[in-house]
Amino acid sequence: MSAEIKRRGLMLVLSSPSGAGKTTLARKLLESDPGIVISVSATTRSRRPNEVHGKDYYFVAPAEFEEMVKSEAFFEHATVFEHRYGTPRKPVTEALAAGRDVLFDIDWQGTQQLKERAREDLVSIFILPPSHDELERRLKTRAQDSDEIVAQRMAKAGSEISHWPEYDYVVVNRDVDRALSQIRAILDAERARRTRLIGVGEFVAELTK
Repeated sequence: MSAEIKRRGLMLVLSSPSGAGKTTLARKLLESDPGIVISVSATTRSRRPNEVHGKDYYFVAPAEFEEMVKSEAFFEHATVFEHRYGTPRKPVTEALAAGRDVLFDIDWQGTQQLKERAREDLVSIFILPPSHDELERRLKTRAQDSDEIVAQRMAKAGSEISHWPEYDYVVVNRDVDRALSQIRAILDAERARRTRLIGVGEFVAELTK
């Protein structure tokens, strides 16, 4: 039986305007692929019903968040709708070194910071809604935000969507299963990229003995 080729992990970023479906797609990808883990962000926002500290987010006070920024404990951090979000650096670097892929559910601000600090490890996908009306419908039917918040999110959607050219790939989420299939295809291709196969030289040497 041949040995598996060693590979460095990659950072897979999913970004979208609120309501386009990236969180659902991220959850389904994690459920279907044991080779990828979610990067758990720290945030200063309040915990929503059914959210678990340390699993969905690390819920921290603003002062604690600021201390983490000063100590450079974050890979990236951003302010979104008056709340702060950040990616703890240590667990990500450890996962990549061990050959595990890390999934990020972050916005364009965080993606830009990751690109500056770890471009070779980064694969970024922007999720688009099929239409303006469908985006608004999804925001209203998920029933976790007030009408005022929904209006704020719709007002900001155009600005968020304008950053799509900064991403490696674009997926239009008309159908969740179809969009998930496209994301899986991208992930499979990026996992096979030659520059990530750190053990391919040893593998080829064995083949050519």
